[in-house]
Amino acid sequence: MDNLTHSLVGAVIGQAGFKQKTGLAMPALILGANLPDVDAACFIWLEGTEHLGFRRGITHGPIAWVILPVILAGLLWGWDRWQAKRGKRPRDRLPVHFGWLYGLSLIACLTHPALDWLNVYGIRLLEPFSSRWFYGDTLFIIDVWLWALLIGSVWWSRRKEKRGGPWTRPAWIGIAIGSAYIFANGLITGQAERLEPGTDGHGETIASPVPFVFWERELVYPQRTGRVAIVPGYSGLGDSSLDVMRPWDVPLDLCDLEVASRMDTQVAAFLFWSRAPFAVRDDDGTVRIHDARFYDPRARNRFSVLLPEGTCGTRRGLARFEPYE
Repeated sequence: MDNLTHSLVGAVIGQAGFKQKTGLAMPALILGANLPDVDAACFIWLEGTEHLGFRRGITHGPIAWVILPVILAGLLWGWDRWQAKRGKRPRDRLPVHFGWLYGLSLIACLTHPALDWLNVYGIRLLEPFSSRWFYGDTLFIIDVWLWALLIGSVWWSRRKEKRGGPWTRPAWIGIAIGSAYIFANGLITGQAERLEPGTDGHGETIASPVPFVFWERELVYPQRTGRVAIVPGYSGLGDSSLDVMRPWDVPLDLCDLEVASRMDTQVAAFLFWSRAPFAVRDDDGTVRIHDARFYDPRARNRFSVLLPEGTCGTRRGLARFEPYE
């Protein structure tokens, strides 16, 4: 999920009463909820699509769940001590308890992979013990309805707190409604992934949430030939068309992806990350691999990589959408 969502989750946990456990509890919760995304630093040394195969891995796995909260708690505890020695510690700050700082940092840190698992991008939850990707297919990576719920809950709680009222209740209500919202989206995804539109033999069905209309899914059917069938606009709230569309592409079984991966680390990283790859011949004759989860014919270079010359067989066809026959 996006970092605003992660931050709001940390804030609503604090407003549920946990910020009273120790001084600097809110920084521990908000920073801890974002901490696994330190892997974004990979943009400094990785190029092209290589970051796709690196992100949501080692910093989102079991070892990081333990180590990152220790680092954060230690930094916050040290900051409190540093301020106290220089007479700059705020007088209204609660005493800082390292055990609670670590516990809250750990809780917040664990919410991060849990939320990241909910979308189609995927997460390697067991890294470094296993590089397997896990996918929840439940929420779009930026969910404005979840934003509204979390912002409203934090605002309502803070308002109650300033007026001396029962300020933890709004946060708990927000947590309960948010959990119900995620569960309902999981049911919509489960229903969508059971649909069979009559395509050729295919592998795992992907029900990809779309922006704003949380009840809709774009269904992706990776096929054994290396092509991808797509059903746009399936609605979990009523009857929907199952007219299948697909990119008219170059079947991947005509391409030597193993050789291409050895020749180009960009291809290797992309294929490691990709869940529904398919190849399209560009107008200049080059072959480009896309992933159907993030394919946009209007932005054909986004989330894609060129195959090295000579690694894919020739086949007539243009990169366009046509009705599946």
